[in-house]
Amino acid sequence: MTTELSPDTQAQAPAGLLERARKDYDELAGRGLSLDLTRGKPAPEQLDLSEELLSLPGGRFTAADGTDVRNYGGLQGLPELREIFAGVLQVPAAQLLALGNSSLELMHDCLVHALLGRLPGAESRWVDQERVAFLCPVPGYDRHFGLCERFGIDMIPVPMTDQGPDMDAVERLVAENPAVKGIWCVPKYSNPDGVVYSDETVARLAAMPTAAPDFRIFWDNAYAAHHLTDEPAELADLLAACAEAGNEDRAFVFGSTSKITAAGAGVAFFGSSPANVKWLLAANQKRSIGPDKINQLRHVMFLKDAAGVRAHMERQRALLQPKFEAVARILDAELGGTGLATWTAPRGGYFVTLQVPDGCAKEVVRRAADAGIVLTPAGATHPYGDDPRDAVIRIAPSYPGLAELEEAIKGLTTCVRLVGLERKAAS
Repeated sequence: MTTELSPDTQAQAPAGLLERARKDYDELAGRGLSLDLTRGKPAPEQLDLSEELLSLPGGRFTAADGTDVRNYGGLQGLPELREIFAGVLQVPAAQLLALGNSSLELMHDCLVHALLGRLPGAESRWVDQERVAFLCPVPGYDRHFGLCERFGIDMIPVPMTDQGPDMDAVERLVAENPAVKGIWCVPKYSNPDGVVYSDETVARLAAMPTAAPDFRIFWDNAYAAHHLTDEPAELADLLAACAEAGNEDRAFVFGSTSKITAAGAGVAFFGSSPANVKWLLAANQKRSIGPDKINQLRHVMFLKDAAGVRAHMERQRALLQPKFEAVARILDAELGGTGLATWTAPRGGYFVTLQVPDGCAKEVVRRAADAGIVLTPAGATHPYGDDPRDAVIRIAPSYPGLAELEEAIKGLTTCVRLVGLERKAAS
């Protein structure tokens, strides 16, 4: 939404407020800060929680089914690991693959295989079609948009609501245009605004008519286990909803342990219909003889079961929750009631979305960088890096220590006040 100065702020002398904001910024810039809020990386303390992984699997190299994990084979991944994450990702274990270390890599590969091969239900390869387009809920995840740019897939922005993407717009676009082959979704604690898709949204995604017979929902459930409150959000089962609606092949489900155990050395998962799983396995046989089953076995030994995942994520939450609470506290103290910004209060995930007055986000990010506080570039939350309102800033609280984070957020609010008041004075 567009933000404006509140009546209380307007009643005060704008020149005095602006003069104070300039003095605060000069003081901030003179402190020589070097703070980074660019990416949602786990902090070292979070990674330390999984240090035991480095000593596993010890002298054991045999999986539950007798597989020697040191050898070739096992394209589907270890059954016991798939069982552990079947509930987390809402995919039956028989339809879940445990593969490499990156879910982004799996999304990349699915796009490549759809472009160069033929999806179940497809009339032809995507590369042979005149145009391929994806719907992109905004604000959204920049790496999804980067994949589309990499392969020349057109991106069509769709507004996000507090229930998920604007389904009236989604249903209209997919019904009228056979070039629309997919939609990017981060359905639980979405990146960057923390929205959880409603049951109605999931049902409509599963059942909507599509002009493309090979339309796919890229369901990036990256934060399925990343809760920040005592009441974890519930998400409807998309795969089951698609099957019930007669669109069994519609959903590709992705997830990983990248922010659960060791980022860069975790395990990624793909879940879908039996036909889609068979399709991906056949394509993968051309590029790999099997995933890293030693890494998968050590994850099994470390996490043990679904209850072990929940217990581990409670330890993660104990480290993350105070940081998100600090962000909320400082934003409220420094910007509450000013009308200069609005922000999200996520129940999970890794990000807070800050919205500033239209036309101000790039300037806020620039002023912050000049003062030694580096943020994700303004516009990164939109396709082609273009936020038409220039209003959205993504905050990633996870990596800095609490004291550094508090300093960075206070500095950011100084920049928001300065830029917002300058814009007000110029209007």
